[in-house]
Amino acid sequence: MGKIIAIANQKGGVGKTTTAINLAAALAILEKKVLLIDADPQANASSGLGFRIEEDDYSIYDLLVNDAHLEDIILETEVPNLHLVPSSIDLVGAEIELVNLEEREFQMKEKLNGKIDAYDYVIIDCLPSLGLITLNALTAADSVLVPIQCEIFSLEGYSKLRNTISLVQSSLNTDLEIEGIVLSMYDKRLKMANLVVEEVTQNLGDLVYETIVHRNSKIGEAPSMGMPVITYDISSKGASNYLNLAFEFLKRNNDEVGSRNTNTRIKQRVKNLTNS
Repeated sequence: MGKIIAIANQKGGVGKTTTAINLAAALAILEKKVLLIDADPQANASSGLGFRIEEDDYSIYDLLVNDAHLEDIILETEVPNLHLVPSSIDLVGAEIELVNLEEREFQMKEKLNGKIDAYDYVIIDCLPSLGLITLNALTAADSVLVPIQCEIFSLEGYSKLRNTISLVQSSLNTDLEIEGIVLSMYDKRLKMANLVVEEVTQNLGDLVYETIVHRNSKIGEAPSMGMPVITYDISSKGASNYLNLAFEFLKRNNDEVGSRNTNTRIKQRVKNLTNS
């Protein structure tokens, strides 16, 4: 069964959805089979991959509330090996509709159980708040990957999330681990950004990924085109950052990277994809 990674931070605006989209796409380009689950009613992960769900379309809401089958909801993206469970504004209602269910925090885990064997990794893009949908994601997940923005309140946001993770570990998912911490939106010209990198690294040690995601205009432009940055502009700093993050992620998971995944071959693969 594929490893399930929730990407979460209770503080908004830290690059959570950007990390979810681009890490998932980079892993897929590295020939891993990836399922991205959009568990945020804003549906930015869905639109960031070119999908806008209409009223009659299936979404994660139908999986959690209407007993739809996972295989009926999954969409193929333009990136080979990357599939999507889309979201929509309907997911707001799921918070209310799940309240009266028994085992309400385990609905996502139950719906995924035995259905994701075809994937190497399942990445869940969580809401930037603690509610039933986020609790469902953390209960279903094997680990949590935490993006932290390189700004002054970053450690405060992580501290709150760490308390939430501890609560989930004690009562809902004893096997939940912290996958790691990714520093994002880094601008080396800013003194504060450098101080945050130093402080986070000193305080959290090996949890922090060596790869830092820099501020990059291409990362910001790509979602408007419905594309991850790796296919929007493979030569950009943003694409390089997320490919390096994917390599480091696989190394931490003791997962082999095929010999076909040299920089030259990756760029040619993406070029062939965007020209097709």
